[in-house]
Amino acid sequence: MPDFYIGLMSGTSLDGVDGVLVDFSPTAPPVIAHAGAPFPDALRAEMLALNASGPDELHRAALAANGLMRLYADVVAQLLERAGVGASSIQAIGAHGQTVRHRPQEFDATGYTIQLCQPALLAELTGIDVVADFRSRDVAAGGQGAPLAPFFHQALFGRRGETVGVLNIGGISNLTLLRADGSMLGFDCGPGNALMDSWCAQHKGRPYDAEGAWAAAGQPLPALLDVLLGDPYFRRLPPKSTGRDLFSQTWLQGHLRAFGLADPADVQATLTELTATVCSADVLRHQRDLSRLIVCGGGALNSHLMRRLSALLPGTQVSSSADWGLPPLQVEATAFAWLARRTMQREELALQSITGAKGARVLGCVYPA
Repeated sequence: MPDFYIGLMSGTSLDGVDGVLVDFSPTAPPVIAHAGAPFPDALRAEMLALNASGPDELHRAALAANGLMRLYADVVAQLLERAGVGASSIQAIGAHGQTVRHRPQEFDATGYTIQLCQPALLAELTGIDVVADFRSRDVAAGGQGAPLAPFFHQALFGRRGETVGVLNIGGISNLTLLRADGSMLGFDCGPGNALMDSWCAQHKGRPYDAEGAWAAAGQPLPALLDVLLGDPYFRRLPPKSTGRDLFSQTWLQGHLRAFGLADPADVQATLTELTATVCSADVLRHQRDLSRLIVCGGGALNSHLMRRLSALLPGTQVSSSADWGLPPLQVEATAFAWLARRTMQREELALQSITGAKGARVLGCVYPA
């Protein structure tokens, strides 16, 4: 009997929404249908602006969340049409929302994480139960609230008796180490695509550097790279997580002032090298003997970045998640379908070693159709 769930993900890259319809019954292929939708320019600009303080934030954030839910609902309709199933066949939608602030353990020792989402509206628009707000319970339990995907990575990519790394490169990069003894480590490495994409949009008018071709045409600037790598975040030990609150255009521009009229292509090459360097350094720091690294997220489609990762990790086989049965742009959305199923079944996730939470918790809130 089918066990259908939908997962929806819009990440810090702000490129749009990815959605999957998944059948979790034992004999089914993992993804039945995949659909996506780019952000309209106005919604993307507003989501980016809401990552920083501004006028009338509460009003603007509420309307942006409504707009995002309408985009989510369009993706759900595409998925149902492509799979040839009705809304009544879906157990639930896992909807991540759009992260605009992520400050766990700060200010009052608890901090907060904010994902713009209006799950009640999504339930109304789709007629399907919605599971949302996955991160806040982990933060309330003393955790970082991120990353949440390592247990899904274990279910999908884990190999008995073998240590496997999973590197998700979205706007922010995060690393999961699935160790041969069954233990796990997971944390945010730092910038993924966010800085590269913003720089490309600013200087090329394109949302991203396709296959890293522009970066490959430039030369990394060693002095700039050293300055960027000097950020204290990179020296922190896990558990740790980050976002655009830290690695923003403001952060980048502050460091660039000392470099005058640097060639934009060279800056792009440096930003690509930054992502490759921090990710590879974390692998070497925490699992120097790693033989296999599986890369997902939009960064897996950047062939220049993938080459740099391979060069910096000469003893590790670096490959796309597509080689392991799930295309890079489907992994995170599938993870939130998987998390939604865990929530609906009231199953706890023991994320202490990942996020630093006090104990296992059921994540997410359910909005019945």
